[in-house]
Amino acid sequence: MNYQQTLDFLYSKLPMFTRVGASAFKKDLTNTIIFCEALGNPQNKFKTIHVAGTNGKGSTSHMLASVLQSQGFKTGLYTSPHLKDFRERIRINGKMISKAEVKSFVQANKKLIYKIEPSFFEATVAMAFEHFAKHQVDIAVIEVGLGGRLDSTNIIIPELSIITNISLDHTNMLGNTLQEIAGEKAGIIKKGIPVVIGETQSESEPVFIAKAKEVDTQIFFADNSLKAKDISIKNNVLKISLYEDDELKYPSIKSDLTGLYQPKNITTVLKALEVLSQKTETKIVKHAVYQGLKQVKKLTGLQGRWQTLNKNPLVICDTGHNEAGITEVIKNIEQTLHEKLHIVFGMVKDKDITKVLSLLPKKADYYFCKPDMERGLDAKELAEQASAFELKGSAYNSVLEAKMAAMKKAGINDLVFIGGSTFVVAETL
Repeated sequence: MNYQQTLDFLYSKLPMFTRVGASAFKKDLTNTIIFCEALGNPQNKFKTIHVAGTNGKGSTSHMLASVLQSQGFKTGLYTSPHLKDFRERIRINGKMISKAEVKSFVQANKKLIYKIEPSFFEATVAMAFEHFAKHQVDIAVIEVGLGGRLDSTNIIIPELSIITNISLDHTNMLGNTLQEIAGEKAGIIKKGIPVVIGETQSESEPVFIAKAKEVDTQIFFADNSLKAKDISIKNNVLKISLYEDDELKYPSIKSDLTGLYQPKNITTVLKALEVLSQKTETKIVKHAVYQGLKQVKKLTGLQGRWQTLNKNPLVICDTGHNEAGITEVIKNIEQTLHEKLHIVFGMVKDKDITKVLSLLPKKADYYFCKPDMERGLDAKELAEQASAFELKGSAYNSVLEAKMAAMKKAGINDLVFIGGSTFVVAETL
């Protein structure tokens, strides 16, 4: 098989969550354990940091990798889903796994794949672990795919675990309450491995504290000790300072990730690096922190986080797709100067979308679209549901058609926002 045929084999042969939803989610770790044992347990051959959470885990993972890279570590990064290229999921020092390596991994393990029938995600996790072991990374940042307890990545024994926050998402698989979802995320907390929680939330805090106590490990709440202040955004640069006990600890940090939600993630990252420094006796120097946060996109290839695609009219996309994510998106829209607002919007059909629709601004022109996948919600159906919330607009046959219609109608001082689903952003990019 050539590279494209290899990808087609992975996409068509293996159950893929982004395509079919819950039926692709394997509720145990058996396949991942069998697959990795057949590879010689590569996940045990390098250090790791494990990152879970409902929102912000992608940004947090990329920021961590960028800082560790700036420190001089050979740094692996495993994330999902990809936006433009499958190989985005597996990187070392920002460089994607090669097409040849993807091809050879699948070819070498084809019999095993037929035998154990892993999900798409289980196979790509195994591929990432082997890639990082083969290239002898110093440390790898491993982002959880879905949940935590039963996620395929949860066979690692990390140096540090991180849970960014908890909000309602994937309720059909993780639970209908914040406490239930927190219980699933808490599944990555392991005996003797410190855990950093990004946001203190009344519903999830006792769940995490109880789990940490159960497995006898230290727990740190990042926002309890570090406070982000002096926040400003200018010329596509976010600038913040962080204080500890009212004492300035990190003055004037700059970041190329400009979403108003990023200070939360930066706070989480800095606390995680402090805990990591204490545990591994490898002091992460401040210069690496500043350099890494300043150029996350350049060093890691991160895309889709409050990303500017065009000026005059201003076109911005963001992957926020659940209640908490859309709340943050709206804060950003409100802080962005514009005359008229145009929103290109699409969602998936296996989620309760009413809460998201209730949050969206009524004073905007909407361009409803369906991401090109089985799970995509029909654009006309979305438009119909949106009209019940006084959101007015038209349905389009594709994301591209909706985007072009919005840009054609927008004046030079208008704002076109594109989002609602990671997959809408992926097609836009």
